[in-house]
Amino acid sequence: MTGAAPGGQGCPRVRFAPSPTGFLHVGSARTALFNWLFARQSGGTFVLRIEDTDAERNREEWVTGIVDSLDWLGLVPDEGPYRQSERAARHQEAIDRLWDAGALYACDCTREEVERRTKGHAKPGYDGFCRERGLDRRGHALRFRVPDEGTTVVHDLVRGEVRFPHAAIEDFVVVKSNGQPLFVLANVVDDIDMAITHVIRGEDLLPSTPKALLLWAVLQGPDAPVPAFAHLPMLVNEKRQKLSKRRDPVAVEVYRDEGYLPEALVNYLALLGWSHPDGREIIELDEIVARFRLEDVNHSPAFFDVTKLHHVDAEYLRSMTPESFIERAGPWLAPPLAPWPAENFDPVAFARMAPLVQERVSVLGEVPGMVDFLFLDQPVIDERSWAEATKDAEAAVAVLGGVAAAFRECPWQADELHAVTSAVAESVGKKLGRAQAPVRVAVTGRSVGPPLFESLEVLGRERAIARLDAALARLGVA
Repeated sequence: MTGAAPGGQGCPRVRFAPSPTGFLHVGSARTALFNWLFARQSGGTFVLRIEDTDAERNREEWVTGIVDSLDWLGLVPDEGPYRQSERAARHQEAIDRLWDAGALYACDCTREEVERRTKGHAKPGYDGFCRERGLDRRGHALRFRVPDEGTTVVHDLVRGEVRFPHAAIEDFVVVKSNGQPLFVLANVVDDIDMAITHVIRGEDLLPSTPKALLLWAVLQGPDAPVPAFAHLPMLVNEKRQKLSKRRDPVAVEVYRDEGYLPEALVNYLALLGWSHPDGREIIELDEIVARFRLEDVNHSPAFFDVTKLHHVDAEYLRSMTPESFIERAGPWLAPPLAPWPAENFDPVAFARMAPLVQERVSVLGEVPGMVDFLFLDQPVIDERSWAEATKDAEAAVAVLGGVAAAFRECPWQADELHAVTSAVAESVGKKLGRAQAPVRVAVTGRSVGPPLFESLEVLGRERAIARLDAALARLGVA
């Protein structure tokens, strides 16, 4: 492949280049999304490149996880996945060219030696000790000879012009002593070969960008076109700390497994550093593609607010037709995601409850807990809810007994069930809200859930009365 045109002339080509060292981070997913949006908007190409040269840290299951997560989000690449490890020959060719051009030199300094020599120096980092020693390249690390004077300027679409004086850049290592190229060199070679026109990535990589441009100038010539850069703002938690895999819920797979909708997560990720011109937060993907501009991305840190994501997902669920909701909830209604045996599930009963559940859940993972009382032989009683609902034991017995008796005779319809329960509550001197608490826990196992009387109607008279009788037995009433 040939080198890229400057600033994206011709057909834009962008790449998402993750390292397979763990689950797909939401920050990486945001980077993939912004690359994908730019490609879709410009008629360009979205390339997936797996940077798997670090054999000690990479695992094949992480590669699969990255590809599967991107597919789930709908960010399917136009090309790839390419594997950086398969391009070792091209990386070696670049190393040879840089060495022959005098841009590299061998170094045998240890970190401890460098720190001892440079302690107290005004300029941090490597001191150029091996520049003129003429060491053989075999078995040694190779450093890039940064020009002593001058400045490298990064023209960033998000941050504007960022200047890096060469005096502040140490002679950086580009090849390990075992001959393996480091990140910055492999990336430059791959971007050249894949004709990447725009490098859109996290701001943590901005300090490596002048190094990449110095390498680019030697490999392609000082006047060769280079990609346009866009460094995206850092994602932070509620304490404004950078999101951490060890501390924060950052894996895309976690949100998928909790039942978030991919379209809701994509919508939310798009708002982390960018906003709709009208300030709207629930935005269809087609409109995001049409409105998104790299130049409109804010460079301030973006707060990854799980509560806000929860709200966005709930809005997407509410907007579905009941038929769509039932279809999307399907995987959660069967083992292993559902806690009931497969043969216990009644799709007709769930269809009756679905509109009530749809209004009350924020993620699909909450659906089983809303309807499990319908498909379990016995409800799983939440002991804390039971204790709260029956702390006035005498009143609870009166309510449960009165309701059980009334339910044996009344028409089995939600409004009738509501009326007789209200009458029982009045007879024992309780407001309906308080009186129905032990009934709800006895029948569903929980103190919250879909509307009680509609739930009772779907559950059926026989099962409801049996559960009320069981609750009375728990209170010592034979």
